[in-house]
Amino acid sequence: MTPLRRDLIEWWSREGRDLPWRRSRDPWAVLVSELMLQQTQVSRVTERYVRFLERFPTVVDCAAAPVGDVIDEWAGLGYNRRAVHLHRAAVRCVEHHDGALPDTLAELLDLPGVGPYTARAVLVFAHERDIGLVDTNAGRFVARALAGRPLSPKEAQAVADAAVPEGWGWTWGQAVFDLGASVCRKRSPRCDDCPIRPHCAWATAGFPAPDPIDGSAGISAPQSRFDGSDRQGRGRLVDAMRAGPVGHEALAAVMGWPHDPARAARVAATLERDGLAIADDAGYRLP
Repeated sequence: MTPLRRDLIEWWSREGRDLPWRRSRDPWAVLVSELMLQQTQVSRVTERYVRFLERFPTVVDCAAAPVGDVIDEWAGLGYNRRAVHLHRAAVRCVEHHDGALPDTLAELLDLPGVGPYTARAVLVFAHERDIGLVDTNAGRFVARALAGRPLSPKEAQAVADAAVPEGWGWTWGQAVFDLGASVCRKRSPRCDDCPIRPHCAWATAGFPAPDPIDGSAGISAPQSRFDGSDRQGRGRLVDAMRAGPVGHEALAAVMGWPHDPARAARVAATLERDGLAIADDAGYRLP
């Protein structure tokens, strides 16, 4: 094992976070956690993950429930389309995989809402495959520590795959994530506290500008303003529908645009298109 690998794994054995989804190798539980963690803070997911699995402990339980129940249980996590994707993935697994998540990359990628990172995460964290992961946290590690330069998606995946110590895929993935979350941060990285600084490509080169993460694969771009956005109005309507149907006459006020009913109607229609709402003569309700 190389010094970089050894030092990172030893650091994680001392400093790694105790998170509830790390106590399971169940592919369904892993998929639930990965979809929840997309663009949502770990602290918020920790609060909802256990409760969600108590209500939908298996693929079959989720597929058998109305999608509206899954959306209802997604409350507080944001990006509600992920709940629809998760339900559709569960239905696909029941229809085509005997009620279980598949265990090949190609079949996982065929599931609704499952992209290249999520599919690989299921293989790593449920099946302990020796595969590299490139999300926003891991992407910083790959670009800064391993390459010392920005990488294309294909390059980043190849570099991440090559870095995984044989037989250590699960541990390595968790260690890389925790390093990215707590040390190799996007802003103000804690390089003085980094356990792999002596082996980091960017550090050993003297931290030349620009930062290797700029434009590199896996690094999330800044999100558009939320206040006053269509996303905020959508979220408000979904939250209201969790309590019951919303009449057409109440739509604009519920969505935060009491003087713009045309905008409210337009944005509400996107919820129906995305499978998050059903519209009828009475108004809007969860499916």
